[in-house]
Amino acid sequence: MRCFLEIYDLASETSRVVLQTDRHIEAPNWDPSGETLLINAEGRLFRVALDAPALAPVETGVAVKLNNDHGISPDGSQIVISSHHEGQGSQIYLLPAKGGDPIRISPEAPSWWHGWSADGKVLAYVAARGEKKVIDVYTLPLGGVESRLTMGEGHCDGPDFSADGRQIYYNCDRDGHAQIWVMAADGTGQRKLFADDYVNWFPHPSPDGQHLLYLAYPPGTLGHPANLPVALCLCDLRGENRRRILEFIGGQGTMNVPNWAPDSSAFAYVRYEP
Repeated sequence: MRCFLEIYDLASETSRVVLQTDRHIEAPNWDPSGETLLINAEGRLFRVALDAPALAPVETGVAVKLNNDHGISPDGSQIVISSHHEGQGSQIYLLPAKGGDPIRISPEAPSWWHGWSADGKVLAYVAARGEKKVIDVYTLPLGGVESRLTMGEGHCDGPDFSADGRQIYYNCDRDGHAQIWVMAADGTGQRKLFADDYVNWFPHPSPDGQHLLYLAYPPGTLGHPANLPVALCLCDLRGENRRRILEFIGGQGTMNVPNWAPDSSAFAYVRYEP
């Protein structure tokens, strides 16, 4: 499989290839500086400088079984990762942005990180708790106690904060197949943003509060698999003015985590070619 790390520019409505590789890369984040992208590959973390694209390893200490749920703090000082290296399922860890030893912050496994509030104080993630191990949305104030926001109504995933921190967008299949939902940051007021036949995952609000980007799978897709014909779609934060802007082979790994440029002019993603 050939992997293409690409950037889509909203003004010109065009994409450019930043990096292509036979290594399986996934889930780009944009550094707050605007100068680099952060991706994962083969259980490790890499930084890609936009002025000289190459896979530069990021030291993660004992965390060498990363999945594609990682990100950068709003102030650029820390990286959050999700890793299976303790052998108990995915856990969430913090480490310095330059790399270093990870510190576990999730209270239990499994937990998968997905969003960071713009003020840097709260993480949003999904986790499976209790006997039924249903995937629900949780938040965790740094240094605080986790709060469960969804209550097993279906598989909920991909939570990401709005720019003002007041809302969380996520996907859930509680009424049939995965659609985009929104709720207040405390879990109240949960509602479906819109309804269509596509299986919609991983909503990401833009930092300027103008756009919502999400991944659309073909109707009937189960879960969020890799290597399917998918579309990247844009709408406003009310779920209106929806349009499919890119179509390619992708899915798992394309944009699991926040991927907007700091100035909201572009976003990064990964597409795949057999």
